[in-house]
Amino acid sequence: MAKVVVMPKLGLTMTEGTVSNWLKKEGDEVKESEPLFEVETDKLTNTIEAPASGILRKIIAAAGTTVPVLDKIAVIAAADEDIAGLLSGGAAPVPAAADAAPAAAAAPAAAPSGERVVASPRAKKLAKDKGIDIALVKGTGPNGRITEDDVNNYKPAPAAPAEPAVKASPLAAKVAANAGIDLKDVPNHGRVLAADIMAYLQSTREKGAEDEREEVVPMNGMRKAVAKNMLNSHMTSPTVTFNLGVDMTAMKEYREQLKSKDIKVSYTDLLVKFVAKALTEYPLLNCSVEDNKIRYKHYVNMGVAVALDNGLMVPNIVDADKKSLTQIHDEVKELAAAARGGTLPMEKLHGGTFTITNLGMYGIESFTPIINQPEVAILGVTTMEDKVVVRSGEMVIRPIMNLSLTADHRVVDGSVAAEFLQRVKTLLENPALILA
Repeated sequence: MAKVVVMPKLGLTMTEGTVSNWLKKEGDEVKESEPLFEVETDKLTNTIEAPASGILRKIIAAAGTTVPVLDKIAVIAAADEDIAGLLSGGAAPVPAAADAAPAAAAAPAAAPSGERVVASPRAKKLAKDKGIDIALVKGTGPNGRITEDDVNNYKPAPAAPAEPAVKASPLAAKVAANAGIDLKDVPNHGRVLAADIMAYLQSTREKGAEDEREEVVPMNGMRKAVAKNMLNSHMTSPTVTFNLGVDMTAMKEYREQLKSKDIKVSYTDLLVKFVAKALTEYPLLNCSVEDNKIRYKHYVNMGVAVALDNGLMVPNIVDADKKSLTQIHDEVKELAAAARGGTLPMEKLHGGTFTITNLGMYGIESFTPIINQPEVAILGVTTMEDKVVVRSGEMVIRPIMNLSLTADHRVVDGSVAAEFLQRVKTLLENPALILA
């Protein structure tokens, strides 16, 4: 029995998906549960398995097409199975009563494109043997049913008359042939001359040179989602960004102590741990705004931005405030690998309460991160750089890292944001306070 393949719903918030690649061609045999096509959502690219065995009779949504969830994108059926009704989406016509007959004046007509073809099994087999598309045959039986006689009497429509040959001089024809030019493409005044060919070649070269200077590439699903989310954030939240330098001397020593005990953690791991603690003390930085209401979160789901070749993902570390450094390290590493490999579970991309985005590895000294809605704040992390500072009246060199906090001014006042950032600074400069 024929099976309609639909765009799968891969998450609660998914409304559409893009068919990024078909792993089978029309006419290929497919087996149930084998990879059939790839779907690109605003977050991930997923490989979808065939829902049934049979022949991939029709691909409705070509690669690159964006389709709403549960809309049909292909049909799998037996080689000789009638799928016209599935392609049209309409119900099969109700057969006429046995004693009914077509009106004498009614002229038989071929089935309109996309509608179910009503034909006897013998007529279908005969049409297949003769290589005739049965949808083009006019039926004379009851209710337009196609009979064997209709197939035997079928005559294809005469081919359209060939276009008149383009007139050209012998020299023009030779030049065009050598250059691989179709004479129909060359502007002329009734007869193509060699000069027309040369003018056409010149205009083509100029156009080609101009085309090489620019390239237009459609946004993929992830890039469109990033653009949409960033614009939505900009339009939703009136933001202020606060910058503060942190002396990382004690944190570097703390990290070296951990490494000496064979506990490997990155600065991002440490930031997740220490910022999560600060968020438990400043709940306004860990809330969301919904219909003029503030929703406080009594947990910290820390989003860690992961840069990809074609976009950005922010997987969440659930209950980061309750996890150890080693648990955070393992989870950050696992989530980043899954995001880059396209295997990240959808549930890991929702439910975040705060986000950290680290551009320190690129040497960035300050930037203005954009809030990941519906959160109300995001912390940007910059490069760690040795700088001359004054300590106890003396100039010394210290590793300084700037933090850039962007906050939603609807709920986070400047004083609250500044206090929170100062608290993060205090924790990072005094790692032992994590135990307090």
